[in-house]
Amino acid sequence: MHLLHLSNSLFSGRNDSHFRNPCFSPTISACVETRVQRVAPPRVAASSVSSFDETKERISKLIHKAEYSISTYDTAWVAMVPSPNSPTEPCFPNCLNWLLENQCCNGSWARPHHHSLLQKDVLSSTLACVLALKKWGVGEEQINRGVRFIESNFASANEKSQISPVGFDIIFPTMLDYAKDLFLNLRLEANTLNDLIHKRDFELKSHSSKGEEAYLAYIAEGIGKLYDCEKTIMKYQRKNGSFFNSPSTTAAAYMALPNPDCLNYLHSALTKFGNSVPAVYPLDIYSRLSTVDSLERLGICRYFRDKIQTVLDEMYRCWVQGDEEIFMDASTCALAFRLLRMNGCNVTSDRVTSILEERLSSNTKDVHAILELYRASELIISPDEGDLDGQKSRLKHLLEQKISGGRNVDREIFFQVNCVLQYPFYSTLDRISKRRNIENYNLDNTRIAKTSYSSPNFGNKDFLSLSVEDFNKCQAMHRQELKHLEIWVVENKLDELKFARSKSAYCYFSAAATFFEPELSDARMSWAKNGVLTTLVDDFFDVGGSVEELKNLIHLVEVWDADVSAECCSQNVRIIFSALKTTICEIGDKGFVKQERSVMNHIIKIWLDLLYSMMKEAEWDKAKSLPTMDEYMKNAYVSFALGPIVLPALYLVGPKLSEKMVNHSEYHNLFKLMSTCGRLLNDFQGYEREMKDGKLNAVTLYLTKSGGEMTKEDAVTEMKGLIERERRELLRLVLEGEKSSVLPKACKDLFWHMSTVLHLFYNKDDGFTSQELFGVVNSIINEPIVLNELL
Repeated sequence: MHLLHLSNSLFSGRNDSHFRNPCFSPTISACVETRVQRVAPPRVAASSVSSFDETKERISKLIHKAEYSISTYDTAWVAMVPSPNSPTEPCFPNCLNWLLENQCCNGSWARPHHHSLLQKDVLSSTLACVLALKKWGVGEEQINRGVRFIESNFASANEKSQISPVGFDIIFPTMLDYAKDLFLNLRLEANTLNDLIHKRDFELKSHSSKGEEAYLAYIAEGIGKLYDCEKTIMKYQRKNGSFFNSPSTTAAAYMALPNPDCLNYLHSALTKFGNSVPAVYPLDIYSRLSTVDSLERLGICRYFRDKIQTVLDEMYRCWVQGDEEIFMDASTCALAFRLLRMNGCNVTSDRVTSILEERLSSNTKDVHAILELYRASELIISPDEGDLDGQKSRLKHLLEQKISGGRNVDREIFFQVNCVLQYPFYSTLDRISKRRNIENYNLDNTRIAKTSYSSPNFGNKDFLSLSVEDFNKCQAMHRQELKHLEIWVVENKLDELKFARSKSAYCYFSAAATFFEPELSDARMSWAKNGVLTTLVDDFFDVGGSVEELKNLIHLVEVWDADVSAECCSQNVRIIFSALKTTICEIGDKGFVKQERSVMNHIIKIWLDLLYSMMKEAEWDKAKSLPTMDEYMKNAYVSFALGPIVLPALYLVGPKLSEKMVNHSEYHNLFKLMSTCGRLLNDFQGYEREMKDGKLNAVTLYLTKSGGEMTKEDAVTEMKGLIERERRELLRLVLEGEKSSVLPKACKDLFWHMSTVLHLFYNKDDGFTSQELFGVVNSIINEPIVLNELL
């Protein structure tokens, strides 16, 4: 059970209707374009290449192994286990010796962690160690020093400001009862002791329902003789002989009901770790999955792609084989499901749903498990996953409850919960998320279960230093690319088109914030330049051009090798067509190099499809014609103008795209799903204004089609449901593995990246104002991260 992180700082408790270019809100972008500043990055110490490589090497080694801290609490409980041959002798005398040698100078057994808010953990560990020594009659001096520490710090056991380990309110008073049985003289403040006993009795009563049996079994050392151990505990024994992979639980279970499999498990743990044990063993799968998750969340997983794939392949085998280490722990199961599904593995959600139902049926305190389960519930891709979908709102409510008070909520957990609630997975731009994760990364790698434990797989300075250096290197390239884009705008005279919105910084941001890697520079520039061009062409068709000019522009693209000086009917047409041709040729040349075949004709066709669809909308508007919903959507998903932005960039991300691939139904389905989501998002947000202006809109057509039987609210609700279905189908296609998919994953990812852009900037509830977005743009493109400020 992985219950919570610990850190040194705890918390106390527009979218214009006519605007068809999907990524860029006119109000926001004007602010961004006029206020984004070119700021020189502060001087930061540059790591040498060798240091960078050394850091990567240390991380590489950690990917394939799990490192554990030793638990004094669990070691003490193992030390209490009697020999199967003689109940008056310890089964593991070396554990007793370890306890004698590892007492702290203040009399406690606080190792390996000591935090000011972990006094309850220290008290519990110290009392367990004293009990073990007293039981076997050794270490009188150590016992006396431990007793003095407990007596001096006993008030902490009842302090609400202190973090309570799992089961503390039950286990600690029960251990005090055990101390009486051993005639251990503890002079404790009576009121505090009575409060603890009262709280213990209340907790036992509240957890006594059948749905709480697993929790009671986990804290077996705290239920003593109060329950039938054979009925309450034994059914939770795992194949490795343990109970919940917990040495302390297993030791307590053995003492209550001797079982050779328990002893075999404890022997195996001591064989691995020597004379002491960790708080959780084995923890390999969860630790390695946590490492992979951290590398992905911090944006540095590409440096370890092969090693990560090896881990994922192994985890997938464990999943298929039903490995207990995955399926007997909620956090591990949910994390494995999320990482495997996100990386194209065919995993179903039924096991997650089963664990989820079990958790929701009990009063779970494991906020980390709830968080992982909620993240898993965001990856619904099939109508068959209705059970998981149905539990998502309950998980959200639980998370809101967990952080509502703020007291004793770990800083990183508070941050992560707040992020998943405020920024849904489908509307989170990758680079914004990466920076947020870096700036809030918790170097304290301590977790709290029944006691504290740590692992460099959970929190690691190497992870942070590598991610900061990599972020800043990529950001420096992004600044140069944006400067090049602005020069391109001027060189192509696009700034002379007075009817057009200026969007260069905004268009570039949507690329840099979603696919940031240095090797994708050509793809980003294609995306950004075509974003600028689709915006001004949209404005040209909407407000800037006459019918003659629109037809002239289409004719020029159809002819292609036209004489610009002779065949352009206006200066505006000349500027637009010249910029289009220059840019398409540039992208086509780069595409030829990467694809080893000509892709120019396909890029021209993509642009012509857009121009034709925009012309049809202009004709409908002029004739005051009302198309059917099917006619509208068949044209509108193309006129939404994502084709020229996304599709040419696919040729520049790396993998070869054959002509057969780009003609395949999967390619067209991905484009249609992405564009339909965007069009519907735009339409339901702008429908009130467009209704007043008499413009075509999907909501308007829904209402017209219903003949007055449907309200505006009904139409919006139906459209939101359609958007969700289209988005989930898009995600399903993007995540489909290589065996079932035609397009390479790197290409499919661009469709999802654009979808996240659409959902973020067409979401009225996302919390972004113009000023906030301006700050986000600067944070991604202009403001480096200073490592020393995070340490």
